[in-house]
Amino acid sequence: MRWTLKPKPEPQQIEQLAKALKVDGLVAQLLVQRGITTYAEAKKFFRPELTDLHDPFLMKDMDLAVARIEKAIAAGENILIYGDYDVDGTTSVALVSSYLLTYYPYVATYIPDRYDEGYGVSYKGIDFAHDNGFSLIIALDCGIKAIEKVDYAKEKGVDFIICDHHRPGSQLPNAIAVLDAKRDDCSYPYDELCGCGVGFKLIQALGSHRGETIDDLVYYLDLVATAIGADIVPITGENRILAFYGLKVINEQPRIGFKAIINQIKKKELTITDVVFVIAPRINAAGRMKHGQHAVNLLVAEHLDEAEQFAKEIEQFNFDRKNLDREITAEALAQITENGEEKRFTSVVFKETWHKGVIGIVASRLIETFYRPTLVFTKSGDRLAASARSVKGFDVYNALQECADCIEQFGGHKYAAGLTLLPEQYLPFKEKFEKVVTESIEPHLLTPEITVDATIALNDITPKLLRIIQQFAPFGPGNMTPVFMAEGLQDTGYAKGVGEEEAHLKVQVTQNSGRRIGGIGFNLGNKLDLVTGNKPFNAVFTIDENEWQGNISLQLKIKDIK
Repeated sequence: MRWTLKPKPEPQQIEQLAKALKVDGLVAQLLVQRGITTYAEAKKFFRPELTDLHDPFLMKDMDLAVARIEKAIAAGENILIYGDYDVDGTTSVALVSSYLLTYYPYVATYIPDRYDEGYGVSYKGIDFAHDNGFSLIIALDCGIKAIEKVDYAKEKGVDFIICDHHRPGSQLPNAIAVLDAKRDDCSYPYDELCGCGVGFKLIQALGSHRGETIDDLVYYLDLVATAIGADIVPITGENRILAFYGLKVINEQPRIGFKAIINQIKKKELTITDVVFVIAPRINAAGRMKHGQHAVNLLVAEHLDEAEQFAKEIEQFNFDRKNLDREITAEALAQITENGEEKRFTSVVFKETWHKGVIGIVASRLIETFYRPTLVFTKSGDRLAASARSVKGFDVYNALQECADCIEQFGGHKYAAGLTLLPEQYLPFKEKFEKVVTESIEPHLLTPEITVDATIALNDITPKLLRIIQQFAPFGPGNMTPVFMAEGLQDTGYAKGVGEEEAHLKVQVTQNSGRRIGGIGFNLGNKLDLVTGNKPFNAVFTIDENEWQGNISLQLKIKDIK
């Protein structure tokens, strides 16, 4: 691991903010490092307000989208809410459809089949709309590159409104409205919304025409917070406000579908981390293992017994997904080592029987072992389909663009993308991708990095500091949990490996023979020798609480030791 200490801001900046907020220098430093330099900015950070959300009509084409939906409602048209099969897509569909159904009955939902139709807008979906009398499709979390498909729909008399957050290509689809803050000609003040966030802006705009305020729409923010967490978008600006209030809804007034999941996992207070690692995988499992419509059914359920039945099915999908994930990861790792590819700059693996629903997870797992841009391919009809994942600091989307001559189609983000190609293109693509990455990646990016906010003395770790840090939440990209480094630590003789095969490291440390504090290092059991025998060591960690037999104490959550 590379430890990179963030530059310390100007002492004057830290001092001014510390004085204005009446906090110590360390807290002020952490805030300045997050771009917060004034009392007013700190107030917005610690006390997010729904009134600070941007006017949805600042988004290019929002007026056109609202006008077309209102025209459809006035004429009694059938409206189809279409979304991708992942968490962002299914929450978007649940959000927009359940909102419209509160005042208009002719609304249905459509999630494409991952295996039969693939990602995004499909011809089959358009044919379904046409055959069943839908004249307007609202596409969520997809559609920004569906040029030919939107034209095909137009020929059949079906209009499109696209709500997306992926990068547009050189041409936009010929839709009635294209809502995407990443459009070059869109001056919306925040361009990091997820698909469900764009869907929320749409209902905010529709609501404003109906005399509704933001307070009338808070109910829907549990869906938005879940999508923000699952899609790993920055938790800054508008996303921070949406995630903050969405978590409150999840914990205080969850929709019936969330209540059914929470009842199963028996957890009291959910953080954004719980949403990412507990709720999101279950919602995702439906589209991975069976069909994304199961997730929508759960999210729009109105009766608890019905929702609990859906949640039970989804729990089984998630169980099956975990087993497949383990099997395929083991096979993919073996393929890399058997082919002698450990020293390449990329991991590209393929087996035609691998389950398409878990290849994205497997790609992330491979990065845990071989830290480099990774693609996992499987057979999908007469094509090969892949999920791509990247390492911090390297834009895999741009790398795929360089390989466009070997690819049929692709889309995605800087760190995650999907693509399809013909079987005969696989080997040329694999070599081209390796060449592109080798020539463009900075070598240090192939070593995992821990970014450290500040150096700290153990004596400065107090319950008060932890209480303030907890108010930095919700955490995520752009606002990660503060990471500290302490130097010259010594174990007090309690260090040991714990857990299955002693994979984890449990310690009690001191510094300069001062106070003692416990620590746990998950998957750091192999570092036991570094801390025993009174040897001094440095550690990077976050500050946490440990609850044991009713007692709560401060604890270091250790990320690495040197």
